[in-house]
Parts: sequence; C-alpha cells; structure tokens
Amino acid sequence: MDSHQSSRLQDDPDLKVMMAGSTLRKVKSRSWKKQRHFRLLDDGLTIWYKSRWVGMGHSTFSVSEVEAVREGHQSEVLLSISEEFPADLCFTLVFHGRQGNLDLVAESPEEAQAWVRGVRKLIHKAETMDEKERLDQWVWDWFQKADKNKDGRMNFKEVRTLLKMMNVEMNEEHAFHLFTMADKSDSDSLEIEEFVHFYKMLTQRDEVWKVFQDYSADGEKLTVEELENFLHQEQQEGERSAQHAQHAQHAQELIDRYEPSETAKKQGAMSLDGFQMYLCSQEGNIFKPEHRDLHQDMSQPLSHYFISSSHNTYLLEDQLRGQSSLEAYIQALKRGCRCVEVDCWDGSDGEPVVYHGHTWTSKILFKDVVATLGEYAFKASDFPVILSLENHCSVEQQTLMAQHLNQILGDTLLSTLLDGQVPQQLPSPQELKGKILLKAKKIAVLEESLDETLTDEISDEEEMANGDAESPSAENLPAESLNPSEKKSKSKLSQELSDLVVYCKSVHFHGFEHARLHSKCYEMSSFSESKAKKLAKDAGTDFVQYNTRQLSRIYPSGLRTDSSNYNPQELWSAGCQIVALNFQTAGLEMDLNDGLFRQNGRCGFVLKPDFMRDSNTEFDPEKPEERQAYGPLRLSIQVISGQQLPKVNQKEGSIVDPLVRVEVYGVPQDQAKGETSYIHNNGFNPVWNDTLNFVIHAPDLALVRFVVEDYDKASRNDFIGQFTLPFTCIQAGYRHIHLLSKDGMAIPPSSLFVNISISELT
Repeated sequence: MDSHQSSRLQDDPDLKVMMAGSTLRKVKSRSWKKQRHFRLLDDGLTIWYKSRWVGMGHSTFSVSEVEAVREGHQSEVLLSISEEFPADLCFTLVFHGRQGNLDLVAESPEEAQAWVRGVRKLIHKAETMDEKERLDQWVWDWFQKADKNKDGRMNFKEVRTLLKMMNVEMNEEHAFHLFTMADKSDSDSLEIEEFVHFYKMLTQRDEVWKVFQDYSADGEKLTVEELENFLHQEQQEGERSAQHAQHAQHAQELIDRYEPSETAKKQGAMSLDGFQMYLCSQEGNIFKPEHRDLHQDMSQPLSHYFISSSHNTYLLEDQLRGQSSLEAYIQALKRGCRCVEVDCWDGSDGEPVVYHGHTWTSKILFKDVVATLGEYAFKASDFPVILSLENHCSVEQQTLMAQHLNQILGDTLLSTLLDGQVPQQLPSPQELKGKILLKAKKIAVLEESLDETLTDEISDEEEMANGDAESPSAENLPAESLNPSEKKSKSKLSQELSDLVVYCKSVHFHGFEHARLHSKCYEMSSFSESKAKKLAKDAGTDFVQYNTRQLSRIYPSGLRTDSSNYNPQELWSAGCQIVALNFQTAGLEMDLNDGLFRQNGRCGFVLKPDFMRDSNTEFDPEKPEERQAYGPLRLSIQVISGQQLPKVNQKEGSIVDPLVRVEVYGVPQDQAKGETSYIHNNGFNPVWNDTLNFVIHAPDLALVRFVVEDYDKASRNDFIGQFTLPFTCIQAGYRHIHLLSKDGMAIPPSSLFVNISISELT
C-alpha cells in the first residue's frame, strides 16, 4: 500500500479509532472473558492483539480472513453472557472457512460501532479490488511480512529468504541479476516499489509470451484484428457472435478493460501485460461467465432441480461427540444450502432440543434453530428452504414445535396450498420464493392408524434387523432405549405439527411400481446411501422416472460417525434431488457439491438436464449410450503451468513438488482420472505442458475437478488446492483456473494455466 493509501485510512474516523487501538474483551465462554489490546496496523490490513501482560506473545490476523461482522448478541457465546454485557457493546468477527469466530465486548457503544463499521469498510475494500490491485496487495503483504526491521527496504539476502517463503526456488545468479536491475537507486536494497518491479520481472511468464507471439505480427503488441483472431481461433468465441462487427467490438472492449498502458490503448492495441491481465481475469477464467449468474428457468416443478442439501445440519464436527451449534446452520445457509435437517427430541424442561440422539453431542434449543433459520434462510438465495424434520418428540412437545414454527417464522412458513388445489405436480422454486417448507410425517384422512415411527431415517435397531448393517449398533451408544410404553406415545403425531406439512410429506418407499400406481407428487421418501446406490445400479431408468415427479432425499450411512461423506454425483446421475452431505466436512464430496452449485447464481437449485425431466425418459445412468440424443464429447486438457502455489507445510526449507490431477465425475462410464508429472522444487511457476484426454458420455451430468498436490514418494501427497466445475460450464481455449483451499475459499493469486479443447467424437 502506498503512503497515499495509508493517509486515506487515517482520514476515516472509524479506522482512526482502530489504528489508535482499543481494549476489548475476548470472550470464549461464560467463564472465559479476558481483556486484550486490539489495533489495526499501518498497512490497513492486519489486526494485531495481545494481552496486557508484558512478555506475553501477540497474535495477528488479516482483514481478508474476515467474512462478516455481526452486531449484538449474535453468537451462542455472546447470548450466554447477555445479562452481563448489553448488546450495543458486543460484536462477533466471523472468519472464512472453518476458523472459529472471535466474540468481542467493547468498553463503550461508540467504540463497538467504530470497530463494526471500520472492519466492514475494510472487508468491502478487500472484496472490490480488481486483479491488479489484488496482486499488488499480495506482493505488499509478503514484503511487510519479510521486512523484519521495518525500514521499508530489503537487501539480497532478505529477498532470497522472502522468495523461499513465497514458494520460489530459483537460480541464485538469475535472481541476483534481476535484483540489480530492479535496484534503480543503487543502494543494494529494494524499496517496496522496486520490489514490485523485481517481482514482475521474476514472474514474466514465458508460456504466455509464446501464445502472444503466435498472434502478434511485430511481437510487441496485438492489434484489434490480431486479438480478434486469437479470440476466434483459440478461445472458440466465434460461434457466439457470428457477426464480425460484434467480434471486433469485443476485442476493443477487452483492450479498454485490461490494457494498463495508455499509449497502447490509444493505438487500439494490447501489450503483453494487458494480454496477461485479460487471461487472468473473469473473462479468461475457465468458468463461463454467463453460467455464473442466475440464468436457468426457475418455473418448473421442484422435482426437476438438484437441490443443495445438508445432513445433520446442527453438527460442526463428528456425529458422536461433536458440538451442536446454530453456527453450523448459518454456515450451511451461507454456502447456498436449501435443505437443512433438524433432529428433535424431548427437552427435560418441556422445550424440544436438537442434537444427534443417543450420542454425546451437545444440545441446542429447537426454537433457537428456527430463529436462526428465519434470519439466515434467504441471505444467499431467495429460493425456498426445506426444513427436514427428524421428529422423536412426544405429542406435547411437537405441539410446542408447531407453535414456535408459526410464531417465529410467520408468513415465511408455507402452511397452506398455494392455490387451494391439491397439486398434480410440485410447485416451482419461483412460486415458492422466500418460503420455508416443512418436510415431515403428516396425518392423512386415509391413514386410519399410524403405526409408523415418526422418523424417516431407519433406526439403528431396524437397520440391523434388515441386515443393512450400516449404523453403529445400539450397544456402543449410551443406553437411552425407550421402554415399550414410551415407544407407543412416540408414534403419535401432533395435529398442529401435521397441519404445517404441505408439499413435503414423508412416506415409506414401497418400490417403483407402487409409486407409479399410488403415489402423489407431494409424497417423498428418504433412502440411505447404500439403498439408493443399489436402486441406481439395478433400476436406473425407474429411479430417474420416479425422480421426475417426486423428491428423493438421500442421507449418509449410519456408519459414518466421523461425518465423512459419500460421492453425491452417483445419485445426481439417477435424478435424486436432495442428496444430503455433512457440510462441516471438507474434501472431494463437498468440492463436488460446491462445484455443481457454483452455477446459476449459487442459488442452491440447478435445473436437471431435459432427459431427466421427461416422465417417459428411457435414460439409464448405467447405459448412457442408449439414450436418444446420445452425443459423447472429447475433452482435451493441456495443463501448461501453475502460478504462486501456496506452501503446504511451513518448514523453512521446504518447497513444493507440484503435480496436477484432473478427475471427471459423472455416470459410471465417465469416472476417470489423469495426472501430470511432478515438478521438482517449484511452487512458484511450475511448467508441465502435459496433455490429458477424456471421453465424456453424459456431458450434462459430468463434473470436472482440478487438484494440485505436493508429490511425496514416501507418503501420501499433500493437498495444495483444487477447483471443481460442471463440464457444461467450461470455456474452451487458454484459461486460468483460480484455486480454492480445502475449505472452498479463494487463495489468490494461486492459479493453473490450461488450454482446453472440446470436440465431438467422430
């Protein structure tokens, strides 16, 4: 950041307060509340804090790690001390990914407001930076980190250490040569501006220069016509706009947008710098820009969409001992989840509680979950949220649940048919905008006696008896088995709760034939992952047809006590809409979920391909080649290079040995992987130039995942970063893939540079 930027910071009254520093109480629990001194450092990016005791260490975090600021008692910890500290003193900093929140109490309401407003301004500034500012910011951050004596300059030895920290292993002579070129002031040290210049020379990318050379007649610039040529031939943009004039206009727009040199702009040309900027921008991204936004038809029945869905949403950790937390609901909803799950049990003081029954997970109040849902349901998306209820409560407490739902959610809760008519097909996401739907058992006139238990997922004992040994047996769980008389009262349903179930009535599945003859579109069943996989394999077409009309919910096997996940793709391929995952568990399965739902404005609903919406469809995921409009595609990916890959372990001398693996997920025939060789000791600008080829039989259902790993011959490779997207959202041509961390967060400026071609199989 230049001096001009920091003077701007000092002009802002809120940031002035932050830079002067404040004593805030850091609260971890009702009993742990300690004073810490907090201040914003001069870089305007780092928040520093330490305890008042001399000699105790300090901590820092970057504003870019903060996702949001919540005012007042908006966390469980601050709620627990609300008697002691009024809401206008309290605020919570929420971090990206899975880092815990920071709950703070200021000494005055004015001070609390200054921090709340100040941090929000800094978050906004970080979010609205363009690629160039972001890169400068990144280089600046590193310079600050490495400038130990804070004199704003670095000698060659310090620069070498810094390069190691930045994952750059390089030829000493080459580095020294560039260092002397950048040292314009001949002082044997670089100031920040000189260091940025040095860094730019160091990151001059030969592979981009080569592509530039192919299209530039004079090797210095691309004219509008040359750029147009490149866009047409390499980026395959000709198909989109057949008219030449439109095309020239697009080339001109790119020059206006990305060319840093005014001289080149005036000549209507693009320099190598501008070309590199364009390739790293949204338009040079692998993801089709038009698919990022909400662009699908949202007026079809709910059963025609894949719906982002979470399992045991209340858990932040594992299924046996984890914390039950409202925070888990907030995080899932913010990620675009549109179906959340609540396990309800009788609370000892008459208030129903939510936790994972028969385990040591902590308990939270049902009414608090409903309030959280009311507040966060529509922050990421306007489309409906399904509240999937696993009900283990007595009739009295069920009636209380119904009251809470009505009182807290009011009109948001959909409790009557939209037009008073019993539907022949489910309503659409469009018609249900802003509504919460309850999925639970319902008392129907036809069902004289209700002999079913009220929970949807098969109980552990039943699953054992059915020989579907997937759940931990009751023996190794705390004994809370119900005595027979209790069991009877449990299977009664409260009329008030039943009345709130409209379009998502839980029923047992009695086979596809039975469903064809008797089921209603508003009846839905839940399947354990193993049951669903078996149906998809043995009766794929029946499952796809069933799912054109009714919703299916799939949940992880009871054996997954570590909260691991199954591959959701296998069940999307059978048309299942609500494929529930443990959102709290990072890894491949959540990458696939994030990848599928990254399109369509991240609204949590993705329209199924047309051959999965037609009730007479003959599509079978096991035999994609038998469908009428079968058209396999060839996907060829040249993995060219990587840029600024993050270090995996922070050991002083360690530099990564990166390799790239491309994985395809889709119908069984499309599951495939290929990987590049690994590059020794270079996370900075590794060049592979390896080409991987795939044939994709059901392109509309395929997801492609790019994974970068640190090769290790002795043990498992370490994960470096990944990016997953639907095959249908891939742009052909020279593209950058901006990598994400294990938690799905951006890690700029880490990227891969690839050249992609997609063609018909002839």
